[in-house]
Amino acid sequence: MTHPLRFGLKLSGQDTTIEALRTVWRIADEAGFDHVWDFDHLASIGDGGPDRPIFEGWTLQAAMAQATKQVRIGCLVTGNTYRHPVLLAKEAVTVDHLSGGRLEFGIGAAWAEVEHTMYGIEGLEHRVGRLSESLQIIKSLWTEERTKFDGRYYHLDDAIANPKPVQKPHPPIWIGASGESTLRLVARHADVWNAAGGGDVGKMKELVAKLEDACGAVGRNVSEIRRSLQFGWDGKDRESLLEESARYLELGFTEQVIYLRGSDPGTLAGKIADLLPELRQLDRARS
Repeated sequence: MTHPLRFGLKLSGQDTTIEALRTVWRIADEAGFDHVWDFDHLASIGDGGPDRPIFEGWTLQAAMAQATKQVRIGCLVTGNTYRHPVLLAKEAVTVDHLSGGRLEFGIGAAWAEVEHTMYGIEGLEHRVGRLSESLQIIKSLWTEERTKFDGRYYHLDDAIANPKPVQKPHPPIWIGASGESTLRLVARHADVWNAAGGGDVGKMKELVAKLEDACGAVGRNVSEIRRSLQFGWDGKDRESLLEESARYLELGFTEQVIYLRGSDPGTLAGKIADLLPELRQLDRARS
């Protein structure tokens, strides 16, 4: 199964302004990008420490839905431990309706220890098990009239969740994963695998092999799952962007998200938009 090459832009919501976010969303929508993304953290991450300004990911997605008309929207990826799965399922359905069925549902097990420690969020030590149960619950809430679930971490008793998503049977599920246990969840539940910590081609080859093994173990055809990764670009070397995209396309990573790096994300997004026709030529060359 051959999947088309698609491109997205990502501006995290950290160390930025609402005006810059709106500019990137507009460019993504008007230039014909396939999707546009934020991320999901409650405190800033990276070398600058946790005290920098950061906006909340799902509220931003609701704003994306209203600010755009055609580009698909998502969070790469939601930290499962931050919200009860019933709340997350309801937020996702709301955004799917606000956007007219353009939500891409990104989720992962979460990893930022500092957030869990200072906010008193439980569950990081059992994050994979919690993610497994959340995926089962969320899919059921989206598709079934009633959901009864008695797990280790979550318990639902004939839970009602209306309305259902615009997209049927539900929005595409993107799971961020790099470990063997989370790759097993990708094999069972994902429409798209986001290779967490992407960048090194050798590492990506190893992860692809592990995903193939995980799919074989559950009897799923690995070609059904689209492969995604994100990589940054600072706007300085156009050839480097084209070359990096081509390298990952050779490994089957057809959902490529370009992370905006720099103090002027709007200008950078515009430069990438100018290169979008050349980036799309890579897919034509493949076929």
